[in-house]
Amino acid sequence: MIQKLSFAEKFGYGLGDMAANFVFQALLALQLDFYTHTFGLTPAQAARLFLVVGLGVACLNPVMGVIADRTSSRWGKFRPWLLWTALPFGIIGVLTFTTPSLSPTSKIAYAWITYALLRVIYTMNNVPYATLTAVMTSDPDERNSIASYRQIFANTAGFIVQSLAVLMVAWLGRGNDARGYQLTMGLLSALSVIFFIVAFVSTKERIQPDPQQKTSLGQDLSDLFGNPSWVVLFLATLFYFIAIVIRGNVMLPYFRYVAGNANLFSWFNGFGLASLIAGVACSTAVAKRVGKRMLFIASMVLSASLATALLFLSPHATVEIIAIEVLRQFSFGLSGPILWSMMGDVADYGEWKTGRRASGTVTSGVVFALWAGLAIGGAVAGKLFDVYGFVSKADVQTAHAQAGIVLTASVWAGVAFMATAISLLFYPISRELNRKIADELTERRKAFAPRNSS
Repeated sequence: MIQKLSFAEKFGYGLGDMAANFVFQALLALQLDFYTHTFGLTPAQAARLFLVVGLGVACLNPVMGVIADRTSSRWGKFRPWLLWTALPFGIIGVLTFTTPSLSPTSKIAYAWITYALLRVIYTMNNVPYATLTAVMTSDPDERNSIASYRQIFANTAGFIVQSLAVLMVAWLGRGNDARGYQLTMGLLSALSVIFFIVAFVSTKERIQPDPQQKTSLGQDLSDLFGNPSWVVLFLATLFYFIAIVIRGNVMLPYFRYVAGNANLFSWFNGFGLASLIAGVACSTAVAKRVGKRMLFIASMVLSASLATALLFLSPHATVEIIAIEVLRQFSFGLSGPILWSMMGDVADYGEWKTGRRASGTVTSGVVFALWAGLAIGGAVAGKLFDVYGFVSKADVQTAHAQAGIVLTASVWAGVAFMATAISLLFYPISRELNRKIADELTERRKAFAPRNSS
């Protein structure tokens, strides 16, 4: 029987993504500005940090997927990691946004150590959390519903961070941005710890591999790379997060140096993220009509077009800039739940084809692409700033640097969104095949259901 989930379980699961996104959204929207404007790194140093640590720790994702698939506890394979990583996640989140009184060389080392630790603990937490979508229910539409809840909560966290964090930093720091960042992230990290524990308590794992299935890392990897839907989703995820981090990291410098008013960043993100949440809320209903693949492609084409529109707007046309962002974020929000829902669908596709299931390995491979995209996107943004002559901690940037900021936010982000859409043209799972796979796997699992724990 296909599992329908209660509101309480979906709500509790969603809180887990709010917890993660208090830090994740800070990495997207504030990290580059924090390192270059407050901490004191140059754009080139920040770009090198994002690329090396990002790609290095991204390689941990498949390892974490293998570990999670082989975890055995009374709470399941994936849920316990939310509990085990909650407190370390909160502590390291604060330390990463702390500016110590050290020599320049020691500060660089501190940045590398704390950023690397944050990325490691995030991976240990997020791979199992993301995999839960695939094992809480076998219904593709319920998966999209779960993913909608997590995206609504994730983007609510994004709304808080991107629209309020700059104001919180100023208010809590009282003119000392370093202190303001530390206190702001301290508050958000404390909430993260609480919400991870709530997510752990609220959720339940229901889909288990056949207990007779033999564990083989080599076979899992062979199945993974032989799964065309996984390969496409990997590429789409890579470009998707390159686009997100390029666009996200450049908008605060845009308002600070191009528009001339950093406070507009909060209004820009407030209206945009409210619209994004509305898009996420509509995603499941629209996907039921047109299918996940077609909705994802349309979302990316619109996101690319509307991001590029910034190139043609005056930086002082505040109303028009915010209006375009409202449309872009709504269009982008339609794709949010689909990516996470597709991970479960891809795991189903592999099980349907091979008779073997490795949910953690499938999810971790896609999450590897996520973090690789973040690393590459952060490095690209930092490198572009360097190429265009951006100067750290400057009160004013040159006309060339300002033009580079605009091009990065519009054209370069738009190219990455379009690359995502092109990748998805090759995704093989239609809505009809998705339902057929779910129904056939439900019948297969009846044969070994009595041997599985519920």
